[in-house]
Amino acid sequence: MRSSSIRTALCLLIGLSGAVAANAGDRANEADGDGMAAALPPIFAERTDLIPKDRARVLKVTRPAHDFTAAERFEAMSGGAATSQKLPNRDAFSQFSANITFSEEEKFKLGNALFRKLWVSAPSSTQASDGLGPFFNSRACQSCHLKDGRGHPPEIVSDASSLFLRLARPAATDDERALVASLLVPNFPDPAYGGQLQDHAVPGLKAEGKMVVTYEERPVTLDDGTTVSLRYPTYSVGDPAYGPLDPATTLSPRIAPPMLGMGLIQAIHPADIAALADPDDRNGDGISGRMSLVRNDRDGDILLGRFGWKAEKADIRSQTAGAFAGDIGISTPLMPASYGDCTAAQADCRQMPDGVQKRLGDTEAPDPVLDLVTFYSENLAPPARRNVDDPHVLAGKKQFYDLGCISCHQPKFVTRRDAGNKAQAFQLIWPYSDFLLHDMGDGLADGQQVGLANGQEWRTPPLWGIGLTKTVSGHTFFLHDGRARNLTEAILWHGGEAQSSRDAFAALTREDRESLIAFLESL
Repeated sequence: MRSSSIRTALCLLIGLSGAVAANAGDRANEADGDGMAAALPPIFAERTDLIPKDRARVLKVTRPAHDFTAAERFEAMSGGAATSQKLPNRDAFSQFSANITFSEEEKFKLGNALFRKLWVSAPSSTQASDGLGPFFNSRACQSCHLKDGRGHPPEIVSDASSLFLRLARPAATDDERALVASLLVPNFPDPAYGGQLQDHAVPGLKAEGKMVVTYEERPVTLDDGTTVSLRYPTYSVGDPAYGPLDPATTLSPRIAPPMLGMGLIQAIHPADIAALADPDDRNGDGISGRMSLVRNDRDGDILLGRFGWKAEKADIRSQTAGAFAGDIGISTPLMPASYGDCTAAQADCRQMPDGVQKRLGDTEAPDPVLDLVTFYSENLAPPARRNVDDPHVLAGKKQFYDLGCISCHQPKFVTRRDAGNKAQAFQLIWPYSDFLLHDMGDGLADGQQVGLANGQEWRTPPLWGIGLTKTVSGHTFFLHDGRARNLTEAILWHGGEAQSSRDAFAALTREDRESLIAFLESL
């Protein structure tokens, strides 16, 4: 079967129109965002890793469910053979992929140790651990991603280490707009405070300021008379230590997402995600997912963005380096500035000692460190599903489909055969995301452009593991800033492209709503 026919069949199976599928090849030759035209690699157009027999198998197993009387085959194995079947306790997100080798287990454990390591300011006697900051949000990766799970807003504990503010302004001139359109920069940081507000500093410096969040409760009445209160947040910067922010700077709160299954997400073939994109809503279903495109940090090639709340990172190594730099102030070969996010306006910050040890490398976290933390992040296994055959859960699954949730929360993929690690290769996985950008409406808008993502767009977050949030993280705060206190609130915040699904949820009976929540809690 020709590859274009495969794409057409796949698009039809997931509910896209034939017209959209027919244009999939055309879209592979130009970007779909804001008028930018740029040649895309052929890998966006078709899967070259599959023989015809494999393609037929992939099409068959990734068809949407149509029978809700029983679980689908392999449905409990969220991450395929990599799925962790350990007890669903507080360590449920911290298990390594079940199919890595014995020698890779050692590599994973070393990466885990570095993920947990507390960095200190330079100079220090612990020379392999210094270089913190000078500005920072946390001292360890684990501080934001406690137990490798979801971060929390400040009300749980006094610190805001796992919820921080991204700072950026949009392009203001034709030259700046050209830089963004060419994917050379995602946006423009605040001239005084940089790209992220850091609320901690090493001795001798003042922290940049602190995030201030206030909430306003607003009731929402569902069709059956049930009242749900949603809290509307307002964000500001308190005690700014380096003057006012630029008037054009926007504040985007970002909570630390759970770490599970990232290597499997990275192993999804770009063509499978590109085939789901419908930027012009040609099929008229109200869903117009767009690909996020980014340039490779190493060679400038155009890649598919799939990590981060706005899909601003293409791979786990880049995501890891970005977190080292922005959250902890640690330099890596991908982001070698030892002063982290200090701006030129923060001269004292740039003059602080760094933690580079020349005998170890040119950065504070040289390649061996970055490699190990990347490997660890790639091999945190999705946990097995629970209660997949429960009638209540199956009824909720049907509601999930009937409400159109799968238009964005794509249930399953088969990863590429030529994945970098065999543990992630050719696995049937169930992330429940299309990894595309969607307009989520005014209510969730942050007003901040990030590359091709505008101020109302967010990447569809994967849902696997969401039912274990309370077990692992000790809370049930959801969405990009933790404003939703439970899954019902999270659904009711959906707007924009998801407005019709949200309204359909609000119109359900209590029993049907409870079934849908039971399904989500089984993931």
